[in-house]
Amino acid sequence: MIFSVFSRAYKPIIASLVLVSVSGCASYYSHFAMFPAENSSGEPRHVRLSWQSAEYPGWWFAGDKATPVKLETQCSDRVWRLRDDEEASACGEGIRACGEAGRDLVAQTGQPASGSTRCMSINPADPDARIAEIEGKLELLVSCTPAVLAEGEGDDALNLDYLRASSVPYTVYVRKAPRGSMRSRLPEFDESVCDAE
Repeated sequence: MIFSVFSRAYKPIIASLVLVSVSGCASYYSHFAMFPAENSSGEPRHVRLSWQSAEYPGWWFAGDKATPVKLETQCSDRVWRLRDDEEASACGEGIRACGEAGRDLVAQTGQPASGSTRCMSINPADPDARIAEIEGKLELLVSCTPAVLAEGEGDDALNLDYLRASSVPYTVYVRKAPRGSMRSRLPEFDESVCDAE
C-alpha cells in the first residue's frame, strides 16, 4: 500500500528525468582524413588520421567527448595516438603525442627523443586545443623522425617509418560522418605498394 502511493507520487518525476536524459543523448560521429606525403625515407605514402566523437546538445550538462586521434602511415606498423588528456601531459599541452626513447629522434637536432618530447601535435599554436573541437580542417606538426626504420628480419620485420618531419605544419582536411553510416568507412591503404617494395 505504502509502496503503491510512493510510486504514484514519484512516477511523473521519474518520467521527467528519463525524458530529459533521453533528449540529452549524444550524436556519434567518425572523423577521418587521408592525404599524400612522404615518410622519413622520402618515399611517397598516404597518411590516415581517424577518431570518434560524441557531441551533446549545448544545453546538456556533459561536454563533447572524443577518442585520441590515430595516425597511420601507409606500409608502416608504427601507429601514433595524439591525445588531449593527462596521459600525454609529459610532453606539453594541447593535442599531442610524446616520443619514445630508443624509437624517435628530434628532427631538428638529431638528439634522442624521450617521453617529454612532443613529437606530433595538432593545431600546435593553440595550447588549449581539444580533439572534440576540431572542425573541418587541422594543422599537423611532426617534430620527430624514427631512430630505426625497421625491427626484426624477414617475414617478421616491422616497418617503423612514419610521416616526414616538417618545420611547417601539414594542413589536413577532415571528413565527418555519422558513426555506422556508409560514409563513415575509413579509406583503405593500397597495400600493393608495400608488397612491391
